[in-house]
Amino acid sequence: MRWVASPPPGAVPRRPAHRPARYTGPPAYPTPPRWGFPHVVWRSPTVVPGVPATGAPPMQRLRMVARNVTGLLWVLAGLAGVTAVGEGWRYALLIHSRTSALDRDVVGASDALVLAGSLLTFVMAVFAVVGALWWLFLARAAAAAEIGAEPPRPVWQVLVGTLLPGPNLVLAGSILAELEHAVLRRPVDQRPRPTRLVLWWWAAWVTNGLLLVTVIVWRMRDGVQAQADSVLLSGLLDLSAAALAALTAVVVGRFTLLLAPLDEVLSRGVRPWQVRGVTGAPRPPRPNRPTGSAR
Repeated sequence: MRWVASPPPGAVPRRPAHRPARYTGPPAYPTPPRWGFPHVVWRSPTVVPGVPATGAPPMQRLRMVARNVTGLLWVLAGLAGVTAVGEGWRYALLIHSRTSALDRDVVGASDALVLAGSLLTFVMAVFAVVGALWWLFLARAAAAAEIGAEPPRPVWQVLVGTLLPGPNLVLAGSILAELEHAVLRRPVDQRPRPTRLVLWWWAAWVTNGLLLVTVIVWRMRDGVQAQADSVLLSGLLDLSAAALAALTAVVVGRFTLLLAPLDEVLSRGVRPWQVRGVTGAPRPPRPNRPTGSAR
């Protein structure tokens, strides 16, 4: 027989069941902790002493400007479309007023829509024009660097060809066609041939300019019929402005993708190459921390 010794019941106390502690909130410290990140605002590595101060790469800056300009242009197209609806509403009220009286509240709402839409469209158009010109100069420089040649026109000719009324109706399309020629990496000695997108943009640009001049001249005329015609022409001008802003946004997006196609690669789900680790490389020198900076 084999004897087995075991303690009597109740001799060994049972261990209490472990219960998870209840969450009582974040920890509190009697004094500010001395560990953690430095008590300074975030700053770019280029402002650290010993590091050369260089701006963003040209292609990255072009993508950022193009993204902002495209947003401004689409907002401008929406505002111009709303203003065109208001002008159409006002013209319908003018036709209706020939046979019956109009409600004062309806007329006030129509006038408020047209006034607010026109003011917002004008303000947004100023920002969009400035942003589009900035993108144009960046795209010209980036395209010239890609093909290894100088831009075909100096800066003053670009400004005259885009801002001066009259010559800009003819030169703006040529400037955009030259940019497209460089963006597509075509030979420098070959004559630029604009694509359908550039031709459509050029037609919208000329149409918008001619309508603007017509509206200004027509508003100087007297008479009820001239005022009604000016309302109709203003609606057509707003529609052409909306179409021009939308086409400009498409042109900016397409040319930017052709110059810097990183966004297109990411949109297709293809991840770019990434550096996961470096072995055998010397340790980079660490710049000295300025005296008196907070840790």
